[in-house]
Amino acid sequence: MKKSIFPLIFALVMVGSICISYAEQPGKTFTNTLGMEFVLIPAGTFMIGSPSNEPGRYAIETQHRVNLTNGFYMQTTEVTQGQWRAVMGNNPSANKACGDDCPVEQVSWDDVQAFIRKLNQKEETDKYRIPTEAEWEYACRAGSTTAFANGGIRATKLKCGFDPNLDVMGWYCYNSGNKTHPVARKNANAWGLYDMYGNIAEWCRDWFGNYPDDQVTDPNGPSSGSYRVVRGGIWYSFARDCRSASRYGSPPHYRFYYLGFRIAKTP
Repeated sequence: MKKSIFPLIFALVMVGSICISYAEQPGKTFTNTLGMEFVLIPAGTFMIGSPSNEPGRYAIETQHRVNLTNGFYMQTTEVTQGQWRAVMGNNPSANKACGDDCPVEQVSWDDVQAFIRKLNQKEETDKYRIPTEAEWEYACRAGSTTAFANGGIRATKLKCGFDPNLDVMGWYCYNSGNKTHPVARKNANAWGLYDMYGNIAEWCRDWFGNYPDDQVTDPNGPSSGSYRVVRGGIWYSFARDCRSASRYGSPPHYRFYYLGFRIAKTP
């Protein structure tokens, strides 16, 4: 999971609560041979979890500082059905009618590891993986400190009601029509990532567990567990369950019609 080493001395710029280097400004992209687009996410420091006064928060979102010492690439969209088929030769999705540009779902954490092994073989590398939970939230926030990357959640919209900030960035119970949608049809965050809210939930690398109370550096989660971290909310979620800090867990062998992933890559 360790990533490339960057110069020890560099100029710093503060973006919200995130400290990043000028040498690692987000925006650099590359597209692999399968058409999967990635954007560079810079190293930095941020507050993971939610403040105690954030409407809709859960107790397991203990806010604490995280230092990510190395940059990484994040896929700009969720892995699509077409991309899965190109690597694995099948399509396990429940909503196949949505098409190749829709996110693949109904894949377990274990299935995702098999996909990554084959993707690395095809691309002749060993650097593709799924993000850690801390990397996922850091990338999702893109410098923001609010419930969503483009602003807060309405205190009166904790059930299935219209939320003006979420509505332009994600598919959730209010606007999804009770189904998944093609990727990249809503607004991206400031770092060029689409569908971090809603549409399908996304597997992360970590075992699910309680957060620490203190500052941590390059966290990988608990050393063992029964559930893997799931992030991002779902097309049928209430707004509160799509927030940047919202987190869940699922057994790694489970397959659900709302559960997929996106790829990260070590530079």
